[in-house]
Amino acid sequence: MKWLGRRQSDNVEDRRGLSGGKAVLGGGVIGIIILLLNVFGGETGQTVGSALQQLQGGQQTESAAPLSQEDEEMGDFVRVILADNEDIWGKLFAENGMTYENPKLVLFRGSVQTACGGASSASGPFYCPGDQKVYMDLDFFEELRTKFGAKGGDFAIAYVIAHEIGHHVQTLLGTSARMRQAQEGKSEAEANKLSVALELQADFYAGVWTHYNKENLDTGDIEEALSAANAVGDDAIQSKMQGHIVPDSFTHGTSEQRMYWFKKGFNSGDIKQGDTFEQI
Repeated sequence: MKWLGRRQSDNVEDRRGLSGGKAVLGGGVIGIIILLLNVFGGETGQTVGSALQQLQGGQQTESAAPLSQEDEEMGDFVRVILADNEDIWGKLFAENGMTYENPKLVLFRGSVQTACGGASSASGPFYCPGDQKVYMDLDFFEELRTKFGAKGGDFAIAYVIAHEIGHHVQTLLGTSARMRQAQEGKSEAEANKLSVALELQADFYAGVWTHYNKENLDTGDIEEALSAANAVGDDAIQSKMQGHIVPDSFTHGTSEQRMYWFKKGFNSGDIKQGDTFEQI
């Protein structure tokens, strides 16, 4: 992606030099399972983070460490992507007679405290509606490539950020609150279907954002995004982790669905075509 020399957002909180140390998880198994099941955690990542913190017995340590040149460059890249989201969603909201409120994006390492509770890097990137912040440990993207089989690349990161900003858009539009109300009294399978619709709509919004950012794309960027979406489909994760899939337990959508809705958003650029709740 073309990002060097472009506007950077002031709404990034970089806590990487101050975050608690990475927790030791029994052989790494618990952390990997939680990461796989809650990647792109949306509205639920914070819950897993709290549970994980209990499993760890609260054994977190505070430490300060200087950021490497690579860390600094990654921070600059994230600021540019967030700025692009601010510009594009600000314009789209204004065109529809609404005001877009910029979220914050928090970079951390190991663990972090949020308005939704404590969270670990094992939760994967997530959005907390309580403080309207996106939380990301950038080490996740190495996991995405090495453990999930995604291509990696800078646009995979851009796609994940745009997906999480999609959850912020849903919060501003009231979609998330309506979804939670609709889940009340439903069976687990029915509630999961609503969760899938919410996640797929966030993928759609990521595609819409990409549509309006075409001038900054490099060859292969869309393939990087689709590779990431494919790698974190519920069916791909379950097949890899347990050797079989259980559709009623899906919370984020299949690989095919996630790629479809990203592409629909990218091809149309029309936020009105993203009613995933009517098509799940």
